[in-house]
Amino acid sequence: MLPAHAQSGSNDPASSVPQTWQMLDYLAADYAGAVKHGEVVSASEYDEMREFARHARDRVEALPPTSATPVLRQQADKLVELIDAKAPQTDVARQAHALTDTLLQAYPIPTAPARAPDLARGAAVYQAQCAACHGATGHGDGAAGLQLSPRPIDFTDVSRADQRSALSLYEVITQGVPGTPMASYAQTLSGDDRWALAYYVGTLAYPAAATQGEQAWRTDQRARGAIASPSELARARVSGLADVIGTSQARIVVGYLRAHPQAVHEALAGIPLARTRVADSVQAYRHGKAEKARQLALSAYLDGVEPMEAQLDARDAALRARIETAMGAYRTSLSQPATGDAVPAQAHEVDALLAQAQSLLTASAASPMTTFVGALTILVREGLEALLVVVALLAFLRKADRHDAAHYVHAGWVLALLAGAATWAVASYAISISGASRELTEGLSSLFAAAVLLAVGLWMHQKSIGGRWQSYLKAKMATALDRRSAWFVFGLTFISVYREVFETILFYTALWNEGQGQWLLAGIGVGAVILGFIAWLLLRTSQRLPLGLFFSISSLVIALLAIVLTGKGIAALQEAGWAGVTVAPVPSIDVLGIYPTWQSLLAQLAVALMLAIGFAYNRWRARAA
Repeated sequence: MLPAHAQSGSNDPASSVPQTWQMLDYLAADYAGAVKHGEVVSASEYDEMREFARHARDRVEALPPTSATPVLRQQADKLVELIDAKAPQTDVARQAHALTDTLLQAYPIPTAPARAPDLARGAAVYQAQCAACHGATGHGDGAAGLQLSPRPIDFTDVSRADQRSALSLYEVITQGVPGTPMASYAQTLSGDDRWALAYYVGTLAYPAAATQGEQAWRTDQRARGAIASPSELARARVSGLADVIGTSQARIVVGYLRAHPQAVHEALAGIPLARTRVADSVQAYRHGKAEKARQLALSAYLDGVEPMEAQLDARDAALRARIETAMGAYRTSLSQPATGDAVPAQAHEVDALLAQAQSLLTASAASPMTTFVGALTILVREGLEALLVVVALLAFLRKADRHDAAHYVHAGWVLALLAGAATWAVASYAISISGASRELTEGLSSLFAAAVLLAVGLWMHQKSIGGRWQSYLKAKMATALDRRSAWFVFGLTFISVYREVFETILFYTALWNEGQGQWLLAGIGVGAVILGFIAWLLLRTSQRLPLGLFFSISSLVIALLAIVLTGKGIAALQEAGWAGVTVAPVPSIDVLGIYPTWQSLLAQLAVALMLAIGFAYNRWRARAA
């Protein structure tokens, strides 16, 4: 018999999805009592299983349509077919669980406790509310339970417990079980007590976990990858985890984590931390705490994703870029007035991307070739921008026959490298540089360098027109650089190089921890050779260029760098939470500083317009003269 609320046929996802999910989970666990070896062993149980499957299909079809609706209907039809065919219990359970997982992905609902459940409280609630029927030790042999029909569930039945998650136990406690004496405790117990009770009951079938679980959890990286967040722990079933680490190990790990759910919270780092913070931000937003939700979403990126950028870049740079954009857009939406289910839907999209990243990072360590290529491309990509500035300054001083001033440029880039090494030492051995500090350093230094390059680009363009470079060199470069000009050259060189060294060092620190040190160093070495060759080629080419053409090309290169650094600076400030994010329909091209947000694009457009106006003004003045 179905409960009254299930019979009502409500298609409101907030109420319908949990009820349908519970129905499917109950079916997966109890089907074994209806059919064995293709034969019906209990006609009443079998009829109930068929009724549950058909009603679940009806409820799926009644839900508001989404992109996942065709898959949901196909999975529901398949479940009905399997039960009608008296399929094996493992096939039916697998299909029912697949349908429940798709259902939660299509219609996200809270699936984990807000805080780690208190197992001592759960044990006390069990003895007060459940022991009379289920027995003091959970064997289903309580004095009151012996008089009931059907008899209370034996929580120590391992085969049945393997099919249940803490979430399914929570839903049973919350909604009760139709057609049985198991009543709903939604009005009797608080949400925290129901979660504590669900986790406690979920440990009764796994006594060995108390002595063996901690070691298994701490040493089994596969288990830590499969259960990396409170939400994943709440949904974890031994039957599902067995495919990853084996049944016996799965029982030990699941039993231990249900008894010590705080272990998952304490182990949160990287992408799992980001996923948890995103989920927490949704809950805060639903409770009207918009500012807290925004801070949690910002922490999700800065403390969870940002430290993993190097590993993600080495495996799938496009995925990393999509995550950054999606998380920035999600943070911006949290700062706007409530718009129905838009925020939870965005959070779900972010979590799906983070889940991809988590699978990518936990599947295997980076291969030697991946580490080598990643180290090489990072150095060339980040170093090329700084190299262009340094080469332009050195070439300019050579053209001006001011070789005595070149040591200011060399001092600038050498000190920038030393400052980068000091940054690595501080980040590795003294303090942990926060994600916000990293992004702010990159963002503000990029914008400062862009502003200086904007001025330099316009100045160089002015001197490239109408032979003005000749009069400038005679008037300004006949004597040594004054103190202000010397410090300007040094400062521009230092800032341009240090911002790249700062970011590169942090990338390499993360890659070094993956245990491929020799390949990382090899990539750095080859990258350095490539940059050295590019520097030599550019300096050699610049020597052969006429002064007017040199000034023209240099002004264009520096102007382009100003536009690139503007885009990168705005993007870094967005990641630090200092600027909003509005997604734009353009691809992400990191080497050009182009990112799919209107804020960065409009800032680059503003710089490009200033350059265009400045170049046009320079030409007008030259013609007028």
